[in-house]
Amino acid sequence: MPNRLVNGTERVCGIDEAGRGPLAGPLVMAGVILLDPVEGLTDSKKLTEKRREALYDTILAASVHHIVVIPPDRIDDKGLSASLVEGLREIMDAVDADDYLFDGNTTFGISGLRCLVKADLHVPAVSAASILAKVTRDRLMVRMGERYPGYGFEKHKGYGTRAHLEAIARLGLSPIHRKSFKIRSLEQPTLF
Repeated sequence: MPNRLVNGTERVCGIDEAGRGPLAGPLVMAGVILLDPVEGLTDSKKLTEKRREALYDTILAASVHHIVVIPPDRIDDKGLSASLVEGLREIMDAVDADDYLFDGNTTFGISGLRCLVKADLHVPAVSAASILAKVTRDRLMVRMGERYPGYGFEKHKGYGTRAHLEAIARLGLSPIHRKSFKIRSLEQPTLF
């Protein structure tokens, strides 16, 4: 059995996701066991893009980690909850830990997984996972902005901003839009 202790303590794998709510792009999940302390960790949403980018390589070097990218067509096919479960299970299979802690309020019934609301704010391993997931997803969305110009993915990262909704109204859905996500402001009124 591998040594599960890090600096004499249990190996906690912090897990978080980025991209649960956008209209386009993948869901990205990360699991992280910190082998060494990393200064400045907190919820990725509380950090500037520049600070997240600066921490990214430091986290990679100081951790055992696994990143899962679930494409939008799989989210459409399986559903968001099933996609989250798939990502959680993949991380738990890939990262050997004593404890798996997911940021949020549900374990989706997965045995051996704990959850904690705002864990990304208070637990360093979950903060690190939050940063890896967010930076990975943001980088992918910048590339998608180059591949599908006119939508502004590099700016809004697929979230339902006014500019994004206007681009969809003008251009239609791109191949990376989540077709199963209903956009009420763009739906045609039903005539009776």
